[in-house]
Amino acid sequence: MYLEIKNKKIFYTIRESEKSKALIFIHGSGGSSYTWKNQLNLDIDFDIVALDLPSHDKSDNFSELSLSLYVDLVHQLIKSLNYKSVILCGHSLGGAIIQQYYFTYPKDVLGLILCSTGGRLRVAPFILDSLKNNYSKFLEDLPAGAFYRATPKETIEHYIQESSKISAEVTYSDFKICDNFDVLSKLDTIEVPCLIIVGKQDQLTPVKYSEFSHNKIKSSEHHIINKAGHMVMLEKPNEVNQAIENFIINYF
Repeated sequence: MYLEIKNKKIFYTIRESEKSKALIFIHGSGGSSYTWKNQLNLDIDFDIVALDLPSHDKSDNFSELSLSLYVDLVHQLIKSLNYKSVILCGHSLGGAIIQQYYFTYPKDVLGLILCSTGGRLRVAPFILDSLKNNYSKFLEDLPAGAFYRATPKETIEHYIQESSKISAEVTYSDFKICDNFDVLSKLDTIEVPCLIIVGKQDQLTPVKYSEFSHNKIKSSEHHIINKAGHMVMLEKPNEVNQAIENFIINYF
């Protein structure tokens, strides 16, 4: 499916339910809706939506990418699909987007699911340098940084294949958005139910990031999933899905 914004097409996939509520998944830096392939069949009575951000995979290219553009796009998607309230789930950069969305449009948000993310997302200089100067090396090094060492090779290869569809420039821009993101001082103002998920072996957004968020957000639950890295929803889909389903059953 496609949504048209400013004469550009944004791709999204949707599994409809009988309810008018939705769970919307937002991928991370240099990613796509593929990230959430294991979450599209969650056993919940909600519409499930996953999109490709501008300039990612099946969505059209935009000349300027920014956090505000991403937030605005999610807002327009929600309005065009006539949802009055949604649960937002974001991974890494997607977590930054949904936090900023909440601070901009709090009345739209029923709950938040923060996956492998934090209130501040500093990026190591060598990652930015690799993206700018040697993208093939970035992709080559990605498994070691993003996945737990015992993750099946097939899972990693499929993800690298999908990641290679996104240009180096777009992925660099995404990481720069992360590097500039900081809402640590506002986390304690989040009042909706919040599920925080992190892989115990996550090297990009370590457990301490999500622990900080959990301590600040009074209405939060914290799930640390063992033998998983940054791509926890691909590495441990059953555990992630169970946590999401329980969260939705308990709160909504």
